[in-house]
Amino acid sequence: MHDTGPLLAAIIGGIVLAAILGMLANRLRISPLVGYLIAGIIFGPATPGYVADTAIISQLAEIGVILLMFAVGLHFSLKDLLSVKSIAIPGAVVQIAVATLLGMGLSAVIGWSITTGLVFGLCLSTASTVVLLRALEERDLIESKRGRIAIGWLIVEDLVMVLTLVLLPPIVTMLGDNDHVNFWDIVIEITKTIGLVIIFIVLMILVGRRVIPWLLAKSASTGSEELFTLSVLGIALGIALAAVQLFGASFALGAFFAGMALTESELSHRAANNILPLKDAFAVLFFVSVGMLFDPQILIQHPIATLSTVAIIIFGKSIAAYLIVRVFGHTKRTALTISASLAQIGEFAFILAALGKLLGVFPNEAYSLILAGAIISIVINPFIFNLVEHYLSKTESIVDKIIDPVAVINQQIPKGLKGHAILVGHGRLGSTIARQLRARGIPFVVVDNSLTLIEQLRNDDVIAVFGNASKSETLELAQLQTARWLIISTPNGYEAGEICSQAREARPDLEIYVRAFYDDEAEYIAEHGATGVITGEEEIAKHILALLHLDPTTPQETESAETEEEKLEKEKKINIPVNANLPEGNGSPIE
Repeated sequence: MHDTGPLLAAIIGGIVLAAILGMLANRLRISPLVGYLIAGIIFGPATPGYVADTAIISQLAEIGVILLMFAVGLHFSLKDLLSVKSIAIPGAVVQIAVATLLGMGLSAVIGWSITTGLVFGLCLSTASTVVLLRALEERDLIESKRGRIAIGWLIVEDLVMVLTLVLLPPIVTMLGDNDHVNFWDIVIEITKTIGLVIIFIVLMILVGRRVIPWLLAKSASTGSEELFTLSVLGIALGIALAAVQLFGASFALGAFFAGMALTESELSHRAANNILPLKDAFAVLFFVSVGMLFDPQILIQHPIATLSTVAIIIFGKSIAAYLIVRVFGHTKRTALTISASLAQIGEFAFILAALGKLLGVFPNEAYSLILAGAIISIVINPFIFNLVEHYLSKTESIVDKIIDPVAVINQQIPKGLKGHAILVGHGRLGSTIARQLRARGIPFVVVDNSLTLIEQLRNDDVIAVFGNASKSETLELAQLQTARWLIISTPNGYEAGEICSQAREARPDLEIYVRAFYDDEAEYIAEHGATGVITGEEEIAKHILALLHLDPTTPQETESAETEEEKLEKEKKINIPVNANLPEGNGSPIE
């Protein structure tokens, strides 16, 4: 029998079990994250049966964080980051301070030392990268103003936590024994850490923005999709590792700036599509790793302390964030989104707690409370987002909605369009179709989930709708009921099938044309109501044959066009018995 080993067992078992329980959770209409976390608990030491290697799963989960932040960086420019600095920097710093003080207060009630309380409070102050980005992605908020503030806030938190990891050992020593700590040593350490991180960011902005696109262009010029994907992974993982080893930053921060350096390259969308499957698979392992660390006994042994910890994470941090955002003059919608985004803790909390244990200032009880708080807050977070959205839909006035940039764009769509085309996706293919429609004077509406792109289109006087076309309300905004055509140019064939279903149900007479890459996608799309499915390879082949002045009709199509009499005549001419013993060569029909 083959020995699978701890690495294979962790990857295969974690992904398979997470997929099964994630699908079950989805069928029960709850977040798949809950299924992933339960998969981790089943795989962990708290339950009987097989126990996966926690260290291996955690390292694999780190790859998920790297790829996730790299993908976010691909859609995030330096301009976006600087545009939210006025709220993200003070907001994150004040929120971290409030959460840390609340944690220290709970620590004092329990009877822990000041040092333990400091570490405990810092653990509660930082949100999970994976959870926050998943929540924003699911709601198409990554490129919205609210999403940019949340991500900028997250970047500042990461920088503060990087600094904390460096400073925690001397601070713990200072609080324990003042005679053995030199104040200037701490100042030098702070300066060194901040300086290295600044050098890294400057290098990525000045050098990385030129070198990284050049490297990917060289890889793409080989014509090998495999080499291109490997190059994308190599850049993301390599720069993340260099950020940690050479500059003392975090994996997440390094990957984010690596992605941001590639934003302006034409290859950025291709790079994002190529790493998407790997990003999702490894991100799932993050939740499995969190579940593995959880010991349900803490809920029985320390229920009040657990509830207090969760209350600080969900209510203490969120209320602080809400007030900060409102003080800076942002809308209720933005404030509630930021509050919901930060109402959980994740990877940095585990790293800080582990460091606290290593320094001997963090008891097992505190470590268990951090893990319990992380698990419970991650499970509850999707429901908090749903409550926020439900509350806003019931209470917001028209003025509130108009203030929101997405609402502003979607409010500007002219009414009374008739006989127009709805174009879903405005990438390379979509923009080409748009130019052809404009040249022929055909009115059209673009639907895309990139807010930056929609804003650019609106500035160019193109009618555009921001949102996910698979949602009926988005198609309604594009005035589906009076449209003549629906053209879907998005690269995901199965998502295109869902859009077809929505549109066909609302408009049985609508003409729907879809682009597909693979045969199975084409079949799926056709089954879901498309009038016509076009594959790139087929159309390119026809065009090349036309350029060669050859009939692009395939032999199969020619045969189907023949009359029955022609088929019979042809059969008479070549009716050769199967067992005929004819010589090979010299014009033989079986040559």
